[in-house]
Amino acid sequence: MNIAINILIAMLAFCFMEFVAWFTHKFVMHGFLWILHEDHHRPHKGRFEKNDLFAFYFAGIAILFFALGAFHGLIIYTSIAIGVTLYGIGYFLFHDVMFHRRIKGFRIKASTPYLKRIIHAHSVHHQSTDKNKSTTFGFLYASKKYDIK
Repeated sequence: MNIAINILIAMLAFCFMEFVAWFTHKFVMHGFLWILHEDHHRPHKGRFEKNDLFAFYFAGIAILFFALGAFHGLIIYTSIAIGVTLYGIGYFLFHDVMFHRRIKGFRIKASTPYLKRIIHAHSVHHQSTDKNKSTTFGFLYASKKYDIK
């Protein structure tokens, strides 16, 4: 029973991270920290972007929960950390590998309606280089209005 509860907690943390990512993307990245996110919406030279610094913020959430689990001996924190980490892996594979193709020689094809939907939604997001005109701030969820017919 404990294993099932911990798996459920990890799954809930994974799902909650989509809200955290959406909120951070909309109100922080496209808000007061646009200066760090702007290069992600514009052509730039080099392999890295200032936007990559946000990975430390999201990794910090997982690290915090892993540390809490280790220091307090509570598996609930570790379960949360696992969910957050799995979300980060999913984000990386979708956003950096599949959508932006930032890893040369490593391609993931959008072969399902779900993947095609989130790619379409993210492409709509990137149609604007203005911080106030972008839409669809989620990463691993997009409404059915972005289905490709």
